[in-house]
Amino acid sequence: MKKNNIKLFAYLLGVLALGAFSSCNDFLDREPLDQVTPEVYLNAEDQLAAYAIAHYNFPTHSGWGNGTFSYDNHTDNQATSGYSTRFSPGEWRVGQNGGSWTFSGIRECNYFLEDVLPKWKAGSISGNPANIEHYIGEMYFIRAYEYFNRVQALGDFPIIRNTLPDQQEVLTEASKRRPRNEVARFIISDLDSAIMLMNNVPDGGRNRLTKLSAQLFKSRVALHEGSWLKYHKGTARVPGGPGWPGANADYLSGFSIDIDAEINYFLGEAMKASKEVIDAVSLVANNGDSEGTAIFDNPYYNMFAANDMSDFDEVLFWRSYNVQENVYHQNQHYLQKNGGNTGYTRGFVESFLMENGLPIYAAGSGYVGDATISDVKELRDDRLKLFMKAPGEQITDANVEPYPDILGIPEVKYVTGYAIKKGVNRDDSQADGSGSYTGSIVFRAAEAYLNYIEAAYVLNGSLDATATNCWVALRTRAGLDTDFNKTIAATDMTQEAQGDWGAYSGGNLVDATLYNIRRERRCELVAEGMRYMDLKRWRALDQVSNYQIEGFNLWGGDMQDWYLDDDSGESLLIPEGTEGKTSNVSSPANSNYLRPYQIVKDNNLVYNGYNWHPAHYLSPIAYDHFLMTSGGEPTNSVIYQNPNWPIEANGEPID
Repeated sequence: MKKNNIKLFAYLLGVLALGAFSSCNDFLDREPLDQVTPEVYLNAEDQLAAYAIAHYNFPTHSGWGNGTFSYDNHTDNQATSGYSTRFSPGEWRVGQNGGSWTFSGIRECNYFLEDVLPKWKAGSISGNPANIEHYIGEMYFIRAYEYFNRVQALGDFPIIRNTLPDQQEVLTEASKRRPRNEVARFIISDLDSAIMLMNNVPDGGRNRLTKLSAQLFKSRVALHEGSWLKYHKGTARVPGGPGWPGANADYLSGFSIDIDAEINYFLGEAMKASKEVIDAVSLVANNGDSEGTAIFDNPYYNMFAANDMSDFDEVLFWRSYNVQENVYHQNQHYLQKNGGNTGYTRGFVESFLMENGLPIYAAGSGYVGDATISDVKELRDDRLKLFMKAPGEQITDANVEPYPDILGIPEVKYVTGYAIKKGVNRDDSQADGSGSYTGSIVFRAAEAYLNYIEAAYVLNGSLDATATNCWVALRTRAGLDTDFNKTIAATDMTQEAQGDWGAYSGGNLVDATLYNIRRERRCELVAEGMRYMDLKRWRALDQVSNYQIEGFNLWGGDMQDWYLDDDSGESLLIPEGTEGKTSNVSSPANSNYLRPYQIVKDNNLVYNGYNWHPAHYLSPIAYDHFLMTSGGEPTNSVIYQNPNWPIEANGEPID
């Protein structure tokens, strides 16, 4: 945050601190107490600004760790040392309380809008009219963001536009879920209001939300819902589908839906919203520097590693840090100095194309092989060269990248051998533990380019001029041959399916054009935390059964020789299954490639691989929410549970 925004945030802390203790029951949508938000508040421009920014709850760097660059862990893109229960059916269970069924953020947005809109229309709020409108637009955006989080986690959800009295009957009635497509339309309506009210030059610059951010986010929401309805069509996870639990709710007895019309609506909205961003913002250039400290003069690389991101037009919304103001993170400590308990997977690394636009397995691709990490990067997509470390590279002005420490303690471990380089700043002092202050991107325009390409193809079955131009622009920046049809013609889906879950929808391979659109998205959004959302909306997890996450070619190339004792010359590697010893790597009997979840066999629920349960596409609603809305008999609640989940605390998914 900018200094002035930090002051605004501090101004409101006392008010919000009281609000945090105003109720021990986040049952639904209680009106904030008078002493928390007094009548004299929200009457001036600076008060609106403070309220809005205090409700920013976006993923940014914080604390220790790699920040947002670890958010793709537990997907086919990235792995950390511990497995996720979402890939071990029976381990993820219905909670007793809590979970995603929460209304606190929505309630605060509703209070603001309910209180401020009449004052705004009456002209009684003091300050700059354009700024006042912008901050009102921010709160519409934030409510949309809150609701989108609920749609992703839960699907169907109550639509609540106002604060409600603390009365059991009223709150129970308001708990009735609405079909997810209606909720998505409500989100888009809020974003349309935000777009109408917001501007692109707010006080605080792009450290505050902008109209372009709202347009980009609208394209994300619309693409998400359109693709979800398309690929989950015919399941209980889509309103009106076979087994849809909403069909048993009396209040939805008259519900009907034209799924295909809804799909077309959302994909069309995604195209329109993304084009607004595309027409306004060009991609940051890649000057071709991809080695040594020269990369710090490459605008494309530096966009993710800069302290000040205000010079990059592609960055629509970002967070700034200031150590002197005690606002900092520690991700440079991990990114510069070690593996940070994460790493790219073999499947992800192998999905990057060669410079000539061919997949690595295609005849004439020029692929050098994977005997070393440097070999893997040779003649590849610039995004792989720029954003993955290799031993011997100059990482900062003073540090050279060592061999990946695959044997270290979890906190600093190179989990797969393939280490993240995205976001590494050249300033060595930021890694000393006193605090890092590189910026953190929340929204950037390249996503709009990707959203348009996908929405256009899924809606029309072909690429229009805008989609073609977007794809060419992305490939040009990546240093690739711009003829994407050449890539499509050389694509072997059976090869791609081995390391890319996005090769599937509903358990079936997609066509080569759609796959390469998804590949482009995968490779452009390296370590930006979008992968799990994409996999779920594509229904790309049905086929995940005993899937082994793999890293670099430990046993089949030259890299095992990196792990020799300096004194004895003996290997430090202890393969799983070595009699009388505690293993520290996976066994070559299983694969030449390092398998982070096959290092230890005993008490390891994912030793035989990752597995998926269809219940996991949506989160379960916790037991207490049924109890509170049922008069004491949970099965009589107005809330219905998500598909394949029971109404039972600690309950496992139902087959």
